[in-house]
Amino acid sequence: MSNSIKIIDGGICAVDGVKAAGSRVGKYGLAVVEAKGSNAAGVFTSNKVVAAPVIHTKEMIKGGKVSLVVVNSGNANCFTGEDGIADCVKTIEEASKLTGIPANEIVTASTGVIGRRMPMDTILPLVEESISKLEHSPESSTDAAKSLMTTDTYHKEFAVEVTLKNGEIVTIGGITKGVGMIAPNMGTMLCFLATDAVISAEDIKKALKIATNKSFNMIVVDGDQSTNDMGICMANGKSGVEVAKDGIIDEDFQEALNFVCISLAKMMARDGEGATKFIECKVNGAKTEEDAIKASKSVISSSLVKSAIFGGDPNWGRIAAAVGYSGAEMDQTMITISLSDDNGNESILVNKGEILAFDGTESLSKAEEIMQEKHINIFVDLYQGESTATAWGCDLTYDYVKINAEYTT
Repeated sequence: MSNSIKIIDGGICAVDGVKAAGSRVGKYGLAVVEAKGSNAAGVFTSNKVVAAPVIHTKEMIKGGKVSLVVVNSGNANCFTGEDGIADCVKTIEEASKLTGIPANEIVTASTGVIGRRMPMDTILPLVEESISKLEHSPESSTDAAKSLMTTDTYHKEFAVEVTLKNGEIVTIGGITKGVGMIAPNMGTMLCFLATDAVISAEDIKKALKIATNKSFNMIVVDGDQSTNDMGICMANGKSGVEVAKDGIIDEDFQEALNFVCISLAKMMARDGEGATKFIECKVNGAKTEEDAIKASKSVISSSLVKSAIFGGDPNWGRIAAAVGYSGAEMDQTMITISLSDDNGNESILVNKGEILAFDGTESLSKAEEIMQEKHINIFVDLYQGESTATAWGCDLTYDYVKINAEYTT
């Protein structure tokens, strides 16, 4: 983290002028985030099965203005046809009536079970309740983040202040959810970001795509891609500080946005369904950035690697195999693989193609100790070039199967 970035409390409500609230009834939650008059842009799932709120919001956000986001959990509103779109419209109409915000500045998002109609007799009263509680406070951000949760075990929010090179300060905050159906190209995640910076919708889109590629597109829990993924960033301009000129994004602002998104993404990976261990895989020495991304994601995605980590087995062969089938340029006689933990312990398992972790060696013994920790770092050097990338994920456990075997029952 750069010295120009300061972590602050308040989540999305750390941003001046942003209000939030959340409500819940049984398995259904509803969050609202208000950032009036914001320029906005979004990123969305690339799954070809697409939820109604994704379809509708992609159209609504083309105008470049979002003042209110309405998010429900417990029902994905996916595979619901025209009825699903109609339910998005009803939700927006209700929110517009209650807030006075024009309907074309309100977007919706959903997460939950696929293929079931929205229980509008439950959702609409939750819209009214949440809007009645809209406030600019840290507690309101937390309430909104909690209302997004499905199989999440804890809420996820984060905020920073960033001091630009000219001494001016802007704030970025966000909330997110997602612990299952997490795969490359975004997971079953919803993320809502706000900033008080002055920036156009076109430039927000550019900055958000860069941040997403470094964060949400670099986490894997289970390899399943969701139908409802959505990330929205709103800029209300309250600071009066411009962070883009002639299409060029201020470097400090971009770094801060990246940092917020990476921090939220890592929270999601740590909270993966049934997870007991958090995994970070950094690949160095790749021929291209694309190769580094392919290799790091491949290791994090491997069911065999994830299962080995759950069992505490430092199986370097599975790591090497995952890199080998990733599509990245590599030479097995040059690869280096090591493990480390947050306590400063490190074990080199393979050094430039030479296996060091044989039975009875100190390398293997130390690796077995590292594998008992909750945060495990995997380091791979390909010695093919100068490019690097980092991906994040979690182990694959018995509880993951149990959670998803009983998801709708």
